[in-house]
Amino acid sequence: MQAPTSRRTFIKGLAAGGVLAGLGLWRAPVWALGRPGQPGVLAGTQFDLSIDELPVNFTGKARTAIAINGSLPAPLLRWREGDTVTLRVRNRLREDTSIHWHGILLPANMDGVPGFSFAGIAPDGLYEYRFKVKQSGTYWYHSHSGFQEQLGVYGPLVIDPLEPEPFQYERDYVVMLSDWTDEDPARVLAKLKKQADYYNQHRRTVGDFIRDVSDNGWSDTLSERWAWAKMNMTPTDLADVTGATYTYLLNGQAPDGNWTGLFQPGERIRLRLINASAMTYFDFRIPGLKLTVVAADGQNVEPVEVDELRLAVAETYDVIVRPDGSQDAYTLFAQAMDRSGYARGTLAVSAGLSAPVPQPDPRPVLNMADMGHGDHGAHGAADAHAGHGDAAATVGAMDHSTMQHASMNHGAAAQAGMNHAAMAGMDHSQMAGMDHGTPAAAAIAMQSHPASEAGNPLIDMQTMTPTAKLDDPGLGLRDNGRRVLTYADLRSRFADPDGRAPMRTLELHLTGHMERYSWSIDGVEFADAAPLRFKYGERLRIVLVNDTMMHHPIHLHGLWSDLEDEDGNFQVRKHTVDIPPGAKRSYRVTADALGRWAYHCHLMMHMDLGMFREVRVEE
Repeated sequence: MQAPTSRRTFIKGLAAGGVLAGLGLWRAPVWALGRPGQPGVLAGTQFDLSIDELPVNFTGKARTAIAINGSLPAPLLRWREGDTVTLRVRNRLREDTSIHWHGILLPANMDGVPGFSFAGIAPDGLYEYRFKVKQSGTYWYHSHSGFQEQLGVYGPLVIDPLEPEPFQYERDYVVMLSDWTDEDPARVLAKLKKQADYYNQHRRTVGDFIRDVSDNGWSDTLSERWAWAKMNMTPTDLADVTGATYTYLLNGQAPDGNWTGLFQPGERIRLRLINASAMTYFDFRIPGLKLTVVAADGQNVEPVEVDELRLAVAETYDVIVRPDGSQDAYTLFAQAMDRSGYARGTLAVSAGLSAPVPQPDPRPVLNMADMGHGDHGAHGAADAHAGHGDAAATVGAMDHSTMQHASMNHGAAAQAGMNHAAMAGMDHSQMAGMDHGTPAAAAIAMQSHPASEAGNPLIDMQTMTPTAKLDDPGLGLRDNGRRVLTYADLRSRFADPDGRAPMRTLELHLTGHMERYSWSIDGVEFADAAPLRFKYGERLRIVLVNDTMMHHPIHLHGLWSDLEDEDGNFQVRKHTVDIPPGAKRSYRVTADALGRWAYHCHLMMHMDLGMFREVRVEE
């Protein structure tokens, strides 16, 4: 199956699917009906993929992307649960490349991470991936080499289940969100290293200060400004890379391209939402339609109806919508979390139609409660809008004595009785003040920190009173008049697949220094970190504490992450877990796949700079 999307191959694959369906072995996919607006589709068990340069023009400027089979996004790959698939990937570039199958369970040497599972694919080289498909649902695939993912090497992946799904639909569309920059991604990173807020065009002004003083008084305003100054941070720094350089894409189309999926009134439409961006969180909604969430990260969940949801980088959500005929067109609206731009598409009864495009919501502003400092009960107060002085309004309720910044004594954060001998990757289950026999989210006491964070020049802040925030819609989404999905809403449609209590707890801190643009785990960058070692077959709890002011989507390759609720009960199975600023979340992992696995933040530049670990599952 070679080169750009082969209609002949696709039809052959559908014909085979029809035969199997007739034998009762495979339910015919909705894709077999064929519709405009779908990405190119390759179906079956044998695939030939070629990675090469591709001329593109998203902004009026000719640029060079990197694409698979001449397509951006790459072709949709359609697999079937239980099949063994073979994918021959040829490199037509002048540099090494790779493909990682995100969220897919497979042997370590098929995972596609250069230096871990294989050496990478050299120029003019070919690598054959071959493995049995053990799951179903919506996933995606992308390069794990350099900045190639940012340049276009990503595509959707759909796996049809052996058993009938617990929901029905008549239409099936992938909605793949991504970010594109005309700049060389290496140049973007170089700018951030020199000036971390280079792309933040919404820094606070003298006018904001004057308004804050008028609304909140000198004392509170100065207290709030001083707190942020001591962290060398700004409450408007929500995204490292913004619409100042990014164009946001939906299925490879810029907003003015208006990707369109067709429907007939009354049909149920399954939208497979995939955040394939390098650095952007998206808030997705369709004005005029409810979204019924039926799957998260490829795994079926109890249906929940919402108006809006946030997709962390690398997450996928399946939603079902049902236009009733009252409108001929609906806008798919995905605004960047920092409100610096949006991706947009349309559902319509015929080509050429469109619906009004909403204005982006007001830009949110962080406050100290978002950072795990102070009153966690006032989430609603945290969504202040720039220019209105609301950010300072909550400062009076915050206890700044609990804050821990780079200029303070980080050693004081390590509680008495803590084992200082261990550094990165240590087992923190014996830390004083924390009962790790129960989930970390249950502990409200002052947060302790690993010794490797003490006096560390790679760290500019520590959260002191983190909480799980599972029921928090998130910054910019609280009290917005819409029903917003939260992690607390997600419940897998199956019980804990392992059933065992964790044998041990591993606590890891997500750390960084905004001004230096440095990212790490426990204050140790990947280059200086020892591997995390899991014993084959063990069930362990991982607790993640976010000591930074940024969201971090954490992805563990090769193994599922079973998110717990605040009482330690299994809640939902995921492959990527979002950790908001000042949050502490825990999940269970069964180490059932031998080998070396990547474990990292999926913000591409955070991963590149050191928020990354190797996990070794050993006998």
